[in-house]
Amino acid sequence: MRLINRHPSRPLKWLLGFLPFVIIVMVYIGASHQRLAENPNDKLLPGISKMVTSMERLAFEPSKRSGDYLFWQDTLSSLQRLAMGVGISALIGLVIGLINGAIPLVRANLSPLITAIALVPPMAILPILFIIFGLGEVSKVVLIIIGIAPFIIRDMQARTLEIPAEQLIKAQTLTANTWQILLRVLLPQILPRLLDTVRLSLGAAWIFLIAAEAIAATDGLGYRIFLVRRYLSMDVILPYVVWITFLAFLIDWLLRIISQRLYPWYHSQKAVQGQTT
Repeated sequence: MRLINRHPSRPLKWLLGFLPFVIIVMVYIGASHQRLAENPNDKLLPGISKMVTSMERLAFEPSKRSGDYLFWQDTLSSLQRLAMGVGISALIGLVIGLINGAIPLVRANLSPLITAIALVPPMAILPILFIIFGLGEVSKVVLIIIGIAPFIIRDMQARTLEIPAEQLIKAQTLTANTWQILLRVLLPQILPRLLDTVRLSLGAAWIFLIAAEAIAATDGLGYRIFLVRRYLSMDVILPYVVWITFLAFLIDWLLRIISQRLYPWYHSQKAVQGQTT
């Protein structure tokens, strides 16, 4: 049997998936042990025990200044900003992308503008956002929206244009008007694709969130990382990076599960297409 046609069993799939993480941890432990043996005060690769101690202090000991549990406060603040930014972006992307893909006159009017906005580096306009919206929560959420909404709009437009024209012709033959076609023919088929697009945009959303928090914030995961970097506190930075990665993975997994539960027909269709290709 050719290698391209061999598929791992479920246990083997889990094993192969975890193996790279185990290798990374083992390599880190070995490198950390070697550096600490040469210099016990080395900060670049702290030992696992030191990272655990630092995270216990941040997660389970209240701050002497504010009384908050900093780790959980940072996590909550970042997730709130991320949820608002991604949620608003998804709504904007769905509405504008659907209308752009379905109505040629709107597409001709808005597509050039959306393409131009998508080409603007969001980080380049971050100072402008701080000037307009201030240093509060709004500027951070707006940065996420500007960063990922154009991508979602363009992808939703492309997905709408992929729907067979025969469906639209049949709906019009049955006397459906434009709004009925949008809401009853196109929208149900676009919603599962929206979840896929949001999953693809999560990585960029996290980047914009961390960047905004690093520049102007008083809490958040990005704020904490850039606050302690001046002290070379890798025992805090590395666990925070791992935690951000875990949260991103968890959100992506939850969106995939939601999509599979709400739209099983869509995933069955994708599986069939994967087998035929």
